[in-house]
Formats: sequence, structure tokens, C-alpha cells
Amino acid sequence: MLGILLNRFCIGLRVLLGLMMGLLAIPVAMQVVSRYTGLIPTFLWTEELATFLFVWIVMIGSVVAVWDGTHFDVRITPDATTPAFRLLQRGIVHVAIMVFGALFLFYGIEYAEFGSKQRSVMMRANLMITHISVPIAGGLWLLLSGYRLSQDVAQFLNRESHSS
Repeated sequence: MLGILLNRFCIGLRVLLGLMMGLLAIPVAMQVVSRYTGLIPTFLWTEELATFLFVWIVMIGSVVAVWDGTHFDVRITPDATTPAFRLLQRGIVHVAIMVFGALFLFYGIEYAEFGSKQRSVMMRANLMITHISVPIAGGLWLLLSGYRLSQDVAQFLNRESHSS
């Protein structure tokens, strides 16, 4: 049941990513048109809006990548040929992501509090808008990697019980 909810949540994140990418095209297009044609005046707030959107796109994209198992990992050993070694390889990656997720969550809270005390120059927006993405992403990495690790362990134990 939890897996179904998490999968639907990540589908929603993919939709949100698509919408945000479309939205990002607007201020970027305005910047390009104003810079190279002079048809519209240069609006400095478009750069800030593009930055805010880009930060959120990166963080949400990293959460989806953790769920899909397409996030960056380095293989320093050959691909596993046994179920136990495969569990070890995947487990190390999941635990590493969980450690970084915990660090981002823990230190990201202080980072978000720091952002809450600042405002952007042009839009006068509270910078917590972008800073809060760090602990949110960290918490979601922790949750999703923990779930994937539990799935891998359950799959391994299920294979072991059927092979006995």
C-alpha cells in the first residue's frame, strides 16, 4: 500500500516537474527577447523567478531520480551475480542516499531558517521559497531510499525462503 502511495506521489512530482519546466520557459524567453531584440524592456525579476524555479526543478528531479533508482551511483565492483551481493551493492547505495538525505534534512532546517530572514533583491520574495527545498528533498530522499532498501531486503528474504 505504501509503495502505491509513493509511486502516485512521484507521478504527481513528474507532472509538477513538467509544469515547472513549461513555466521556466516564460521568464527565460522574456530574458532572451529583452536582451537580444529590445522588443520588451529588461525585467530583472525574471532572472530571480528563473532561479527559484530552477532550484525547485533540481530538487524535485532528484527526489524522482531516487524513487526511480536513476540517481547517481558509482560501481567500484563488478555487477553482482548472487542475490546476497546484489543486496549488498544496492544496500550501500540506499544507505549512502539515506545518510545524505539525513544530512540535508538536519542541516537544511537551519539553512531554511537562514533563508527565512532574507528577501530577494528584485521580487522582494522571502528566500525561504528556495531554501526550504533542501530539507524537503533530504527528507524525501530518506523516506524513498528507506522504502527501496526495505523492498530489496524483503525481496532477498523472500528468495531465500523459497530456495530453502
